[in-house]
Amino acid sequence: MYTAVIRNVEIALRDQVRIVGDVYLPRSGGQFPTIVFRTPYGRDDQNYRKYARFFSSHGFAFLNSDVRGRGDSEGEFVPYFNEGKDGKDVIEWVAKQSWSNGRIGTFGSSYSARIQWLTALERPRNLLAMISKVSPSDQFVESPTGVSDPMHISWRYLVSGRTLKSTEDIDWNSVYKTLPLKDMPSSLGLRFPDWEEDFSHQTFDSFWERIGYQKKFDTIDVPTMHISGWYDDEQIGTFINYVGMRKESASAESRENQSMIIGPWGHNVNASSKLGDIDFGTSAVLDLDTIQLNWFKKWLVDKDTQVGKRVRVFIMGENRWMDLDDWPPAGTRNSKLFLTSGGRANSRYGDGKLVWRDLEIVDGSDEYSYDPSDPTPFVTEITSAQIGGPDNYSSVERRDDILVYRSPPLENDITFLGPVIADIFMETDVPDTDVMAMLLDVWPSGFSQRLCDGMTRGRYRNGMSIIKLLEKGKVHKFRIDLWNTGHRFAKGHVIGFNVSSAAFPKYSRNLNTGLDLASDSTMRVAKTKILHTKENPSSVSFSIYE
Repeated sequence: MYTAVIRNVEIALRDQVRIVGDVYLPRSGGQFPTIVFRTPYGRDDQNYRKYARFFSSHGFAFLNSDVRGRGDSEGEFVPYFNEGKDGKDVIEWVAKQSWSNGRIGTFGSSYSARIQWLTALERPRNLLAMISKVSPSDQFVESPTGVSDPMHISWRYLVSGRTLKSTEDIDWNSVYKTLPLKDMPSSLGLRFPDWEEDFSHQTFDSFWERIGYQKKFDTIDVPTMHISGWYDDEQIGTFINYVGMRKESASAESRENQSMIIGPWGHNVNASSKLGDIDFGTSAVLDLDTIQLNWFKKWLVDKDTQVGKRVRVFIMGENRWMDLDDWPPAGTRNSKLFLTSGGRANSRYGDGKLVWRDLEIVDGSDEYSYDPSDPTPFVTEITSAQIGGPDNYSSVERRDDILVYRSPPLENDITFLGPVIADIFMETDVPDTDVMAMLLDVWPSGFSQRLCDGMTRGRYRNGMSIIKLLEKGKVHKFRIDLWNTGHRFAKGHVIGFNVSSAAFPKYSRNLNTGLDLASDSTMRVAKTKILHTKENPSSVSFSIYE
């Protein structure tokens, strides 16, 4: 498959810190287009070696390296803050090597995806293509809470040494309940200076701007393949990145040559046709190796290489792939459903309804109490390796602190394809609280399948750059981004929509006091009213594919 692996190569960065990698080369001698992969998870992982062997067997050199402060690399690991300049240094080093022809692409998932964007901001001239899979967003985009959310501590623990720590045999549920939030590392007997620093910046300020990239696409000039899944807990980043690069990228060639694939997957894309209790069928898993290979061939070898349609998405429920010219897709129409009830939408046994016309709204409201000591649960695996999926919420919907709204059974199939946004009008008796929203497909059997969800924290309802507490007795409008979905609701199924004030442990609990999020440990019970009137019509908006 290849003739040589040059192991334990040392690369001196601008500050003389040395990072370590392995170089995989094709069987023929000479100079090759090169793929750069950097990871905090240990470059010797068998999956990473598999990728290195695959690409090197198809005519590419492949650098597989540990990032600063991880594995065999020197220095201190501070997540993200050194990665842009480090990435540029690595690319410049690669371009000078005898085995590289100077045509370089970058590759990787999750942490290894976001650091590609930070590298691209440094504009290394030899960077010609990227494949960015399940990329995290800028701070507070995925979790607009002002603080690191509970499950993030399991990731920070995983990478807290030079090699991966085992997350087994830890009572994570107990750890996630730690208050105040800034003390969460101490519940593990550890101290993370970067955790403490992060918690002192509870708005998107100049500190976070240093590692932000999603407002800077106009400085990036790189054809990019974007890959994610409908149930990737960092899904939103892929859509923001694709749309941002299509509209704002620095050159016409870059704007024209963005590609996106969205499958029925979680954070570990293309791993299986099954996620949770749902099997999405035999076509759910793609030959992603060949797709990625052709992307790099096009931009590093031969621009005439065919890479297919610009956008490919999987329609869940129908379980088929759809090729599109762009995203958001043509052929959709905007629609919305309005919340209404007879005054008690609490739990699945309540009277909450979704109606298609605002004329059908029954003027009124629904009230519930949210107690931070007993937060509404979010169904998830125990660590941040996978946060949520197509889970059944029928048991959660028994609780009175969740408002449940349902459409009539559908008379025909209907396909949602695109972003989902909720506008919720609310009153509450506390200075700060959260509003969570979730879209679901309720099967005739009663299975209540989560599709997508989101939240807005009261103090950040006007954006993550400013804090403004709530006023008692005043109606506030919360706009909630539920991200995106591609799903066919079958005839006889019901469209579901839930509202609550917690989704724990996915998001940190709002203690409802309005005090400092990092150091507060006192709790207040919030009594919240969701309005549905002609004047304040709470609703959920989406795009229907026809």
